[in-house]
Amino acid sequence: MNMLGLMADHNRWMNEKLYAVCAQLSEAERRRDLGAFFRSVHGTLNHLLLVDRLWLGRMRKTPFAVRSLDQELYADFPTLERERDRTDAALQDYVARLDAHRLAQPVDYVSLLSRQPVTRPLGLVLVHLFHHQTHHRGQITTLVSQLGYDFGETDMITMPGAAAGFT
Repeated sequence: MNMLGLMADHNRWMNEKLYAVCAQLSEAERRRDLGAFFRSVHGTLNHLLLVDRLWLGRMRKTPFAVRSLDQELYADFPTLERERDRTDAALQDYVARLDAHRLAQPVDYVSLLSRQPVTRPLGLVLVHLFHHQTHHRGQITTLVSQLGYDFGETDMITMPGAAAGFT
């Protein structure tokens, strides 16, 4: 298993765990403004899905139109969960097909923040994507903890199958 494959697997595992905990929250709890960057658990879940689709579009050269980073893609939790799962599967599939040569190839895009053209190596883009997920999932685990729900283990090293290929 390569490191990006491990990151993609961990990303999906954590998102599955996260959505399982968030499914226990009431709609009001998911939408309550708790002071996070994207205000609520729901807002942060939407942001993560939006940004992953934005990056997938950039990497595949099939743009995903975005108005803003806090744009709501799906108002209802079941649809958001289903689309999260589909996107995580797409990320795993995308990463599984890459080789070292492709990881060095450029990804060209226009930054939503600066509105300037940017070029970065695909490998860096993928590491950023998974790091971004970890950052905001950390916020969500804090929010659900504040609401009285136990998220459980988050360490990659405890993920089932994580040690496979690292002997």
